[in-house]
Amino acid sequence: MDAPQSPRWRRRPEPSTWGDFGPDDALGRMNLLTPAKVAEGLAEVRDGRAFALGLPLTLPGGSSLNANRLPPIHRPNLRGSKPNVNCVFDTPGATDVMNDDLVVLHTQYSTQWDALVHVGSMFDADGDGVPEPVYYNGFRAGVEVLGPSDAADCGIPGPGGATTADLGPLGIGTLAGRPVQGRAVMVDLAHHFGTDARVVGFAEIRAVLEADGIEVRPGDIVTIHTGFAQRVLEMGGAPDAGVLHNYGAVLNGRDQELLDWITNSGIAAIAADNYAVELYPALPAPGPASILPLHEHCLFKLGVQLGELWFLTELAAALRAAGRTAFLLTAQPLNLPGASGSPLNPIATI
Repeated sequence: MDAPQSPRWRRRPEPSTWGDFGPDDALGRMNLLTPAKVAEGLAEVRDGRAFALGLPLTLPGGSSLNANRLPPIHRPNLRGSKPNVNCVFDTPGATDVMNDDLVVLHTQYSTQWDALVHVGSMFDADGDGVPEPVYYNGFRAGVEVLGPSDAADCGIPGPGGATTADLGPLGIGTLAGRPVQGRAVMVDLAHHFGTDARVVGFAEIRAVLEADGIEVRPGDIVTIHTGFAQRVLEMGGAPDAGVLHNYGAVLNGRDQELLDWITNSGIAAIAADNYAVELYPALPAPGPASILPLHEHCLFKLGVQLGELWFLTELAAALRAAGRTAFLLTAQPLNLPGASGSPLNPIATI
């Protein structure tokens, strides 16, 4: 059905949460991270052990895994006309030595949250028979989601380069403006299926849920361990694309049972330790069809946030040794308004 109504759309995709959290909602199912959900996460803390789930921002290294995302550029800034590195102050009698620097950062190069604006769809939200580029809850390209059409205004800027994009309320700054904390569960695909290349659908997910006794509750964040980020870490910044593009499990975004489970479970987010969470490009399907169908389903339709390249191996091992699957997750992105994603260093506490 098309209710509730919104000034942005006459019809919404199905299944969908458009309008369910309000006509201007830009958080999606992260709205489910209520105080009660935080309390559920805190109830999973028994040993007080914490795990950092973020890779170094310099990994995976190079651009062989994704030619569109480049490693960070880290440079000293200037103190006046002097390099601001090991900089001795000119002030008479001062003993200070200063370092100050800058980073040019591709926001989705390493451990990341995808913002809801990261993936939209060509969809007839007006009901006039003409698809238009639109994002979660009907936010529109060229209206709320703004950026340049000239390639010269994109990419790494030269001296004096200015900000040229504002991707609007669905940008990561909206999520970063509130605490991202709650109960999370571990789905350890690497333990059950190894690290050979494998496309996983709901049948495999259900088997793992049953084998490990995983209780998935509405508002949970589901983490998926494949071993990919551990392999990236072992490669030390020199990734072997031939190995990594055929390493570990990926979700089958064409599996309707899997998509239905995401819809019906009420989960708030999915975070995996691999690139893209799902097989990319997806298995062939009659057009028109998304080549990232799980992204389309989660980000565009349901408002379910996606995380990529999280480091989950040590946490997965600790949970298995303790005979547990749930934990408290704190996963705050950088508060960068209008960006399509953000690096983060999530923390799990068990």
